Order: sequence, then structure tokens, then C-alpha cells
Amino acid sequence: MYIDGSHGEGGGQILRTAVAFSVLTKKPVEIDSIRASRPTPGIKPQHYVAMKSIEELCNGKSEGLEIGSSHLKFTPGEIKGGKYKFDIGTAGSISLVFQACLLSAIKTREPIIMRVTGGTDVRWSPSWDYFNNVFLKILQKMGISVETQLIKRGYYPKGGGEAILTINPFKEILPLHFGKHQDFSEVAGILNIANLPDHIGTRMKHAAIKTLLKKNLKAAIKIEEMQSFSAGTGITLWAQSQDAVIGSTNLGEVGIPAEKIGEDAASQILQDMEAGATIDIHAFDQIIPYMVIAREKGPSSCIVREISSHAQTNMWLLKQFFDVEFESRNLGNAFTITVQ
Repeated sequence: MYIDGSHGEGGGQILRTAVAFSVLTKKPVEIDSIRASRPTPGIKPQHYVAMKSIEELCNGKSEGLEIGSSHLKFTPGEIKGGKYKFDIGTAGSISLVFQACLLSAIKTREPIIMRVTGGTDVRWSPSWDYFNNVFLKILQKMGISVETQLIKRGYYPKGGGEAILTINPFKEILPLHFGKHQDFSEVAGILNIANLPDHIGTRMKHAAIKTLLKKNLKAAIKIEEMQSFSAGTGITLWAQSQDAVIGSTNLGEVGIPAEKIGEDAASQILQDMEAGATIDIHAFDQIIPYMVIAREKGPSSCIVREISSHAQTNMWLLKQFFDVEFESRNLGNAFTITVQ
């Protein structure tokens, strides 16, 4: 199967998802123009490790798998359980590697334990706390059994973070029923900070809480301080109803006041709440593949504030592998999406 890697937003998501679905469907893929629309096109270290990880997990074969390569041929094998260890070698995202491998190995018959070294809280990827407390919590509602352990955080540029993901066999993927309005009354969060003055974390936390209190939302945000190879900080917020989970994340940046980082993270989650969303924009993009797999047991539905370019690209890619329909209904401030 040929996949145009420059389609839509043309990022690394096409590469990761296409190879994962190659494993699931047992269809060889050829991906061209990988990350063609990015300032530095081609395969980056985190994509390379994700592909090598999948290749080892399923005993697959790759042609053109090199850092900087814009063309890849992949032939899948059979997923096998066991313990695996991978090192991205940079601050490349551990969560993106885990997401690619989890999607590939979702139908494993034996436990898979992956230990990966790299970046836990880096740009253009889910923070560790978002991956753990938003993305994985949604998957658990779909019947997927996973466990995580954070050993050490890693930030740009040196990385050095380390985490473990355990994928357990489970019976089936259940449809996602997030199609009804939810009430979110409390927000939880984790603010991580390394090698920086304490007052930065305190200011960020208080700004987030103050922003949420304006909308009568209680917030319990925990500060986690640690040492790391590189200085870094970030905040992840999430809210749970009886059925749904939404979240937001924001990383600290040189030159941006800590107060603004906290305010922006709070404002992001508030925007989703006020729109009546039951899944945030970023989680929707990441959960779509699982909604497609789950349609064997029935349709999945959710309410999302905005259909991002990432999500649109993912829906296009999924149609290359499956006979699937995405139904969108405009609610004014949000969209109801049904996958069947």
C-alpha cells in the first residue's frame, strides 16, 4: 500500500500511524515524502526509534529506515511479547514512541514491557502527564489494559528521561461513548519543574488556579520538583466526569512569564469545557485510530471543539486502511463526531 507522507499536515503522525496499521492489518506499506512540510523533512530520531521499536516488536522488515530519510518501505511480522529497551538518544518524545508501539501491539497475546529513554516533556508531543492522565485514561475506558512507570523526566536538549510502558492482553476494544454533554466540576494537575528556582513553579500554579477559580472550578495542582540533565518545566491539567476525560498541557519557555504558561494551560481546558466538548482537540486526534478499531463492536461518538488538521489527516489515513465512515455534526461551538 502506498501512502503519501506529505498529505494534509504532513507530519510524523502519518509515518507512525501508517506503520502501526500496517502491523494491525498485516499489509506492507510504502511511505513517501515523509514529513515533507516540516522545516527539517524526513525521519527524526524519535521517529526512527518508534519505527525500530515496532520493527522489533513484530519482527518486521524496513527499507530506508534512516534518520533524514524521506522514503520508507515496511513489511510487518507477528507481534511478540517480552521485555524491550530503547534509547532515543536525544530529547525526542518518549510518549510518541509509546503511542506508536501501543497502537501496533494493541492485539498482543502476551504482555509487552517497554523501557524507553528520551524526552518526557518536550514540544510537539504529549507531555508525560497528559499521556498518562488523559490519553491512557480514555483508552482504559475502551477496555485497553496498560500500566506506566515514570523513572526520570527528560527535557530539551539533553533528554535523559526514562519511562516504562506495560501493554497487557485484553479481550476487546470497546466503543467510546462520549457523545453526551458532561459536567466537569474539578480540575486536577501536575506541574513539573527541574533545575529551576522554586518560585517559577509556584507562580505558574497560582496563575492556573486563579484562572480556573474565575469560572468557579476547584483545582488541585501538585508540584513535582526533580533534577534532570536539562532545565525544564511544564503544567498538565485534566478534568474527569463520570464518563469522559479532557486535558491540556503547556511547557515553560525562555522569555515567557510563568504566569502566562499557567494561565494558557487553564484557558485551554476552559475553552473545551465551555464548548461542551467531551474530548479535547489533541486527545481526539490521538484516539481516532482506536475508535476505528472499536467499530467492530459498535459506533463510537464524542464531542470535540474543533477538528484539527492533525485529526483530518488521521481520518484520511485511516480511510486508506479501513472501510470507515466519519460523521460530523456541527453544534455551533463544537462538533459531534461518530465513527462507524
